[in-house]
Amino acid sequence: MTSAAGKLTGLVLAGGRAERMGGCDKGLLALAGEPLVAHVVRGLRPQVAEVLISANRNVENYRQLGCRVIEDEPRERYQGPLAGILAALRVVETPYLLTAPCDSPFLPPDYARRMQEALDRERASAAVACYEGFRQPVFALLPVGLRDDLSAYLASGERNAGRWLRRHRSVAVEFFEASLPFFQNINTPADLARLASTGLPADQPAGQGVKDG
Repeated sequence: MTSAAGKLTGLVLAGGRAERMGGCDKGLLALAGEPLVAHVVRGLRPQVAEVLISANRNVENYRQLGCRVIEDEPRERYQGPLAGILAALRVVETPYLLTAPCDSPFLPPDYARRMQEALDRERASAAVACYEGFRQPVFALLPVGLRDDLSAYLASGERNAGRWLRRHRSVAVEFFEASLPFFQNINTPADLARLASTGLPADQPAGQGVKDG
């Protein structure tokens, strides 16, 4: 972990319903012999001070990864990724929160550094990853100072993460690498099968997984 990483808490978003996957717990689906979420946790750990997992079911399974598991507030449960982000912003002990969804197993090893450098360089309120010209709002670097604004946004009935980020001076951070699907989400069984066929990068070997329960 670098000294800059000490300012960041990582958050893996695994609290959704995954309706397009038949309602299964997406983070616990297997890729290369272990849960998707395990790959994301391993990618984040060297880049941040702590990794949290946002989850609303199978909480004990997620705890087996050695992370604190943060559940949404009951009134906000299953209200989209922003609910999980808000729950994490309420408990983090660092100035910034770095987010990634549970179905992004090939995170760049310099993800945190590039996001932080862009935010500092542009003096922005937030940073959001951009891939092939499209912003990826669930890949974001957020200061904890946005917590109250996000709480009010959700209380108003809004749920769209991209729209919320556009309310603030966010900087888009382009990731040009094309060798791996860094920001390719897994929404269907076919997506998972296609991703499995690509294999794992050399710096992300399969490890010990957790059991679904």
